Order: sequence, then structure tokens, then C-alpha cells
Amino acid sequence: MELDTLDQLAAKAFDGYIVRKDLALRFKGQYPVPTYVGEFLLGRYCASTNEAEIAEGLGIVEYQMRDRTVRPGEEELFKSRARERGSIKLIDLITARLDTETDSYVARLPSLRLTDVRIDAELVAENERMLTGGFYAEIQLEYDAVVAMENAGRPFGIASVRPIQLSKRSVLENLARGREWFTVEEWKQLLLRSVGFEPSHLSARAQDILLLRIVPFVERNYNMVELGPRGTGKSHLFQQVSPYSHLVSGGKATVARMFVNNSTGQRGLVCQYDVVCFDEISGVSFDQKDGINIMKGYMESGEFSRGRESIRASGSIVMVGNFEVDVEHQQRIGHLFGPLPPEMRNDTAFMDRIHAYLPGWDIPKLEASLLTTHFGLVSDFLSECWAQLRNESRLTAIQGRVNYGGALSGRDTTAVNRTINGLLKILYPNREMPIREEDLEWAVRLAMESRRRVKEQQKRIGSAEFRNTHFSYQMGNDGIEQFVVTPELQSENSIGSDPLPPGQVWAIGPGGPDEGAGLYRIDVNVGPGSGVKVINVPVPGPFRESIKFGEQNLLTRAKELVGDRDPRQHEFTVQLRAFDAAKSGSYLGLPALLAFCSALLGKSLKGGLITVGGLNLGGGLDPVYNAVSVAELAIEKGATTLLIPISARRQLNDLSDEMAMKISILFYADAREALLKALGD
Repeated sequence: MELDTLDQLAAKAFDGYIVRKDLALRFKGQYPVPTYVGEFLLGRYCASTNEAEIAEGLGIVEYQMRDRTVRPGEEELFKSRARERGSIKLIDLITARLDTETDSYVARLPSLRLTDVRIDAELVAENERMLTGGFYAEIQLEYDAVVAMENAGRPFGIASVRPIQLSKRSVLENLARGREWFTVEEWKQLLLRSVGFEPSHLSARAQDILLLRIVPFVERNYNMVELGPRGTGKSHLFQQVSPYSHLVSGGKATVARMFVNNSTGQRGLVCQYDVVCFDEISGVSFDQKDGINIMKGYMESGEFSRGRESIRASGSIVMVGNFEVDVEHQQRIGHLFGPLPPEMRNDTAFMDRIHAYLPGWDIPKLEASLLTTHFGLVSDFLSECWAQLRNESRLTAIQGRVNYGGALSGRDTTAVNRTINGLLKILYPNREMPIREEDLEWAVRLAMESRRRVKEQQKRIGSAEFRNTHFSYQMGNDGIEQFVVTPELQSENSIGSDPLPPGQVWAIGPGGPDEGAGLYRIDVNVGPGSGVKVINVPVPGPFRESIKFGEQNLLTRAKELVGDRDPRQHEFTVQLRAFDAAKSGSYLGLPALLAFCSALLGKSLKGGLITVGGLNLGGGLDPVYNAVSVAELAIEKGATTLLIPISARRQLNDLSDEMAMKISILFYADAREALLKALGD
């Protein structure tokens, strides 16, 4: 394999901590262990870019995997070896339980189908996770023929356990030091390769969502949902990459196993693991009626009770599942929490505890080309670093750098902050490293989108308290307010309820003798310089005239429209986008003027607003002769408010009651009144 630039950089920055990810794929399916087990051994023997060293190490790893993992049908062979040799080494998932009849602990080794293996209490105390979900380990298994002769004797015993995970306290320092070699984009690509994906074959959108999947590993008590089509690798990260996560497959989940066993006091999965992931969430249910309420309480506070005792835990909760239909159809028939179990799917209080909803439908189905063959960080090294990052925060470094809009409630703010914190810890494992403005804004937008998706579903269920979903933010105190949308709610030729960015205006051209009414969007950007530049090629003649009238009115009435901002000191770049058969852009003088003013003021017009009206050079308004058709088109395109000249008022008396109920109509008598009503403040 030929090393690319990122491989060479990774080899320099993380000598001894990288492994070729395609090597781990060699063992997938051959041996009954997760990917990170193979990578643990590869990291021990193949952490090099030298082909000869890799080949030698690979031989050792293959020997150990072949010699120490038990494949179906080999159970009796390994037991026989233990008897003949006295002891053997194997790699297996070890769990343990207390046998009250003998007041001793017994271990279970599923690959050998042994359920009563002797194990010292000291070993259990040192590795408490074997009492909950267990973990993979290198195990030395002994056979004692004398014990075998005893009545109800247990001849198999465990002499030593070596968990398959890295436990060096300095790993985070090594990660932080190595991170300094990379740009942010290079670092994102290395992280994606480290969890098995090839970023060069993924869209920027898919890469962002895959990075979001990592957040529960670095953020305590983080609650996340991802639903989408089958075959997109939703559970891969939680099952194959980290020993600090545990996968609960669809079926009964017991309160004792998840939280605490009231009879023994044994802590459950959320106390033992950093991440607990429910796979096939639609089939998950609890053994007790109050199981969901216990989980809701835990998701809110990170605490649960055992009698009078309150127990804290930091395990994150992740739920993944499949849509049986596409996302558009799911939104038509219900809401995007539909695939959850009945006791969760319509519970808005449960939803409110979800910090992020990942759009699994934006991840492509897994195929060979999406899996990397390049170098990445060894999984046990990376997962140990993630575990240590849970104790840190990046929120203090961004205080005062971003302000949230008024639509965010207290829980929304908490959820967004946690997602931002997680994403920034992933990008900046070194707390001393300055966080770039563009990376902070990237994290803010992703966090708000993921939380807004939750709130949109609460709104669909009909709860009035969740009706304001217009999430926005402002970078610094002087930045422009930016609104964040969820892409699945947006349609290119439909007007959403969210405000457009400053300088963008939805408009209807009323048409004329040769052209019907049509939907347009005018996009204006402002910069230093002077004049107006239309970038459409060619520029439709009627639209050129509309722009000229809008510009002239802006120049002559600047004081009353934009205050002390001088339009002559700015250059305006204009683009017209037509969404219907009408393409000329005629009679759009007033919408063009509003776009100029919005761009110059740095303020968005009201969400759901569509504007109509032609201007002349003197500031007069052109009459609209087909106001009813214009209003019906506005409703068809999804507008909630129509801004139209007062001269059309009588015509609109003919608008049907049904149509009139679907839209608010604002009238204006001049350009200044139109601007004030369009801004809405």
C-alpha cells in the first residue's frame, strides 16, 4: 500500500499508536471477537509503517488469534488442551456472578460454553465490569484434575485476567501533542479513518454526522438518538471500536442490569460503561413498569435511587434504530420518533431529555469503498483518550464568543452546550490550543440542528410549549443573527417558517400579459465598494429594471430606510432564482429594495414571509391586478405571511375563507412601511 500525506503525517505524530485499518478487517468474521480486540493485538505488534515489521507482527497476531480464540465447534478441543497442558491462554468475553450456595464467584466463558469457572474474589474486585456486561480479556485458564474428582467440583479456574484496553494515564498528553501536527480538516480525516471510514469517499455532511457519533464517548451523561435506514453502521462504533461501550440488543432490558440490583447493591451498566447503546430500539422494553421513568430520571440528572440511597453515574445513553420507510414518508405519517417503543415515541418529556437526534438517513449504506485501508489511531489508544476527555470541558474557552437566540429553552441550551463541548473536545484534545472561530461556529450549527430536530418532533405531537423552534445564534456581540434549520424540513422551492439569512427575500412576480405569476428568491450580498452587480447570465431585462428601481429608491431614501449606513459606500451582488415557469423577474422592485436594506442592516426578514410589489423611480407602487392568484400561489408555496400593496385590499375580499385562514396578509402604503413590517421589529 502506498502511503498518502495523511499516513506519513500520522506516522510522525503518533509513532507506535497507529495501525493499518485494513489489517483489522482481515480478522473480521474469521474470529469471534470485536474489531477492537484484533486492533489491540495489531497495536502491540504492527504499530509501524515498515512493511517488513508489519508482516512480522501480522504473523504473530494471526498466530495468537488462531491459537487463543475459540471458533464454533472447537470448544471441546480447547477444554482438552487445558486438561492435557494444565493451563491455556485464550481471548474471550468474561462475565462473573456470585454463587450464594458456595459463597464464591464463578465466571462464564461463552466461547467454551463454561458457566461455572472458579475465579478469585480479588480478581472480581479488580475488574467489577465482569459482574455487569463483562469485557474481552486475555485469560489464563487452568484445569485441576483433583478438583474434577470432587463432588460438584469445578475443575476449570481462571488464574489471570488481562483486559483488552489501554490503561496508561499519559495517553491524553500523547494525543494532544500529536494533534498539533494536523490542521482541523486533516484531524477530522484521521479520526474518521481511526474508526474505520475513508473520508475521501464521504460527503462533508456524512463526515459531520459520523463525528457526532463520537460525542457520547467524550461527554458524560450525553443522550443521543440516531434513526435511519438499515446498513449504515449505526451500531458499529458502539460495538466494534471501544471497550468502554456496551451494546444492548433489542429485547428486555432489566432495571437491575441497567441501573442497580436492589437486592445485592450491584451497580449496573450505566455505572460500569462510558456509553450504553440500545440497538434495534423499537424492540427494547423494560422488565418493570417504572423502568422508563427510572431511565427518564437518569437521563435528566445522571442519578437514580436504591431505596433511600441516591446513586450517581456518568454513562451516556444512545439509542439507534431503523426506519421502515424514508424520512419524507415518516414525516407525512407521523414524526421522526415513530420507530421508538410505544412507551417512548409520544412522550414529549422523554424527548426533551435527548440532547441530539442524528439524521441517520444522511449516511450512505456501508460498502467496501467506504472502509479505509489507510492508517488510523489504534482503537484502544483512542478510546482511552476519549474516556479521559470526559473529565474535561471546553465551554469556559468559548464563553462570550457565541450568543443563543430567544427560542432556546433551558433544556435546549443545556443540550446544545453539551454537543458543542463534545465536538470541541474531539477536535481540540489539548485544552491549551486556541479554538478557531470557524470551528466553534461549525460545532454550534451542528449542535443546534441536532437539538432542533428533537424539538420539531415535540411540536408535531402538538405540545404548544414547543411551538417556537426557530433556533438562532450570534457570533460575538456584533455578529449577525443566523438561523439554523433541519435540512429534512427544507425544500428548495418551498418557503419554510425560518427566516432567511440577511439579504435574502422570497418574492412573487405578479406576471403580465405574456407570463403568469411565479415564485422567486432574491439573494443580495454586500461588501466594500460601490454599485450593484447582477450575477445572472444573461440578466433578464425586466429584472434589470426592477433592480434599477430598487437601487434608486434605496439611494434617494437611504436615511429613512437604513439610517446612517451609506449605500454608496457598498457594493451589492445580486442573484435572482426563479422556481416556476416565470423567469423574467418583472415587477420585483419592492422585494429587491427589501433585499438591499436587509443586507445593509444585517437583519433577516420575518420567517415565512413572501413579498409582492413593483416600484417606479419616484417611489410609487405599481398596482397588483391578480391579487387573489398571487395569494393562492403564496399559500401553495408554503408562505405564512403575504406582504402586498394596500391597493390590492379590495381584490382580496374575493379570497375564499379556506384560503384566508391559511395566511396572514400585511398591507403597505410605501417602501418604509413595507420594510418595517417585513423586519417585524
